[in-house]
Amino acid sequence: MLTATYALVALSVEQANIRLSVLSFQKYVESTLTRQHSLTLSQLEYACETLERLYQACSWRKIELYLIPALRQATERADQLLDELSRLNGFALGIVRRLKERLEHAGAGSVEPDPGICESIETFCGTLLQRLEKEEQELFAIARSAICGEAWFAIANKLLAHDAQVAEARRHGEGPGSDVIALVPRLAPPAEPVAAIEIRMPAARLRERERAAPRAAAAD
Repeated sequence: MLTATYALVALSVEQANIRLSVLSFQKYVESTLTRQHSLTLSQLEYACETLERLYQACSWRKIELYLIPALRQATERADQLLDELSRLNGFALGIVRRLKERLEHAGAGSVEPDPGICESIETFCGTLLQRLEKEEQELFAIARSAICGEAWFAIANKLLAHDAQVAEARRHGEGPGSDVIALVPRLAPPAEPVAAIEIRMPAARLRERERAAPRAAAAD
C-alpha cells in the first residue's frame, strides 16, 4: 500500500495547489469586484480568462488523467460519485460559457451593473471547491480500497513521468514558474488506459514473484 499512499499524497498536493488558486481568485473577487458599482471591460475579460484557466486546470489534473480512468476499470462502486463530479464539472463549464457570452456582447469601457456576474463567479469557485472536497473525502477512499497493487504501480509511474515532463518544460522556458494554473497544458493528450501503462515493478517484488511461480506450478 506504500505505492497507493505515495500516489494519493501526490494527488493531494495537486489538489491543494488548485484549491489555493481558486481561493486566491475568490478573495480577489470579494475584495475588488464585489465592491464596485460596475466592472470595467478589462476586469470582465480577466475574470473570464481566469475562470477558463481554472476550469482547464481542473480538467487536466492528474486525478482526471490517471486516477479516475483506473478507478473506472477497477470498480463500479464509484460510478454514482463520478456522475456527480461530472455534473459539477458541467455546471462550472456552463458558468464560464455564460460569462464569455456576456463579454462578447459587452460594449467598450464598462459593463452594465449586474450583481449576477459576481454571483456567478462565486458560484463557479464554490462548485470547484465542492468537487475538490468530494474527491478528497469520497473518491480517494474508494480508490484506496478498489484499485489493485499493480494498477497503483502504473499510476505512480505515470505521475512520475508527468512531473518529469513539467520539470523539463520549465527548464526549456515553456512553463511559467510556479503558477499552477498556467502550467496545465491547454491541449493535453488523453490519458492512456491503465492496461497500456508499463508497470515498473521493484526488484524485490519481482524476485518474490519469480520464486512464487515454481511453487504455483508444483501445486498445479
